Amino acid sequence: MNGTIVHATAEDKEEILALYRTMLYGAADWSEDYPNEETIEFDLSRDSLFAMKNDAGEIISVISIDQDAEVEALECWSRDLAPGGELSRLCVRKDMHNKGIAREMMRYAFEELKRRGKKSVHILVKTGHVVAFASYNKLGFSQVGTCNLFGKDFVCLERELF
Repeated sequence: MNGTIVHATAEDKEEILALYRTMLYGAADWSEDYPNEETIEFDLSRDSLFAMKNDAGEIISVISIDQDAEVEALECWSRDLAPGGELSRLCVRKDMHNKGIAREMMRYAFEELKRRGKKSVHILVKTGHVVAFASYNKLGFSQVGTCNLFGKDFVCLERELF
């Protein structure tokens, strides 16, 4: 394991925002406006933001269990796998890429979703984000549709939680 995964707290907010900012304008197409402080506060208010911290206590990765009615209302999600939960804002510090951290974070989030009574997990991936598609494919996700939300095109991925 690369670090310890914990519930993020309000004290982590600045460090998480700084981590998000390192990924601006990349394949995920994040910007100064998203994800932002309000996004972090929303995730914290629902106890749905998780951080991996290294031995020095530095945050090296984050992931959130999102709650977005527009995403959940998409017709592509399997009714047999309802209720589902959405994961989003997975971010790994650049110097920690290719060390299996994203996979560890996803597996942790899968277990958390199961604890919350979910049968499946949903992820929106920006069209063209090749690295994310390869990673999610290895984790057993299937493409179930496409959508345009928030002015961007996404591929909808779903996976059953076992």
